[in-house]
Amino acid sequence: MAPGLRMKALITGVVLTTFPFLAAQTKTSKPVSQWATPAVVERGKSLFGQNCSFCHGREGFGGETGPNLMDSDLVTSDVRGNKIGPVVRNGRPENGMPAFKLPPQQIIELAAFLHAQKKKSESHPGGRRGVSVSDLQTGNVEAGKQYFNGAGACSSCHSPTGDLAGVARRYRGLELEKRMLYPKNATATVAVTLPSGQTVSGKLSYQDEFTIGLTDESGWYQSWPANSIKYAISAPAEAHVELLGKYTDDDVHNLMAYLQTLR
Repeated sequence: MAPGLRMKALITGVVLTTFPFLAAQTKTSKPVSQWATPAVVERGKSLFGQNCSFCHGREGFGGETGPNLMDSDLVTSDVRGNKIGPVVRNGRPENGMPAFKLPPQQIIELAAFLHAQKKKSESHPGGRRGVSVSDLQTGNVEAGKQYFNGAGACSSCHSPTGDLAGVARRYRGLELEKRMLYPKNATATVAVTLPSGQTVSGKLSYQDEFTIGLTDESGWYQSWPANSIKYAISAPAEAHVELLGKYTDDDVHNLMAYLQTLR
């Protein structure tokens, strides 16, 4: 061995002996293809279908309540489940995501499926199923804030330091815009006046042409024939429906730009 190579080998050996934690850093991670074999990906697909597809869609592109995971920074930075695992095991209660107590091998299988899906979606950019975050950042923040507090009357129901505090961390891109335009599962309340004059209030739980049902603050469900009572329903989400016919393109883009600053 040449003197220069011997010296390099000696120095390397001393460094790794003195600082053994550096040895682990010199090892490279296995390429995705070596740990995410087709069999592992297929098992991950099955797990995703059983536990995650209801919210995030069958292929991870977003669903009724869950965001598009192909556009997730967490999935992008994940290595063999090291970022995905803690979120799966602990859940995100503030976003309505429950915890799933899956063993380490199943976390790896889930991660393998998500990485495979992300690779597939990036290889077919023309067929994307979502809208990137950058596509929805073209509006004017100050104009959006003025619309929020003025013409849109959004501030009459919402507060940037109250219910909307951190909304841009909870929802990104298209998911945030969907919730702005078409809020789902928004709570409506109802005040029922009985023939005796007594008033009962609570969350509107059921309504059709024959029956009104509510859940009171104690968690009890009560219902009455609609024609035997008087009732008044408060449904804040209706204001969003009314705005759909009034928005201009600039209003939507500007309001989105403002909402994305609420972190």
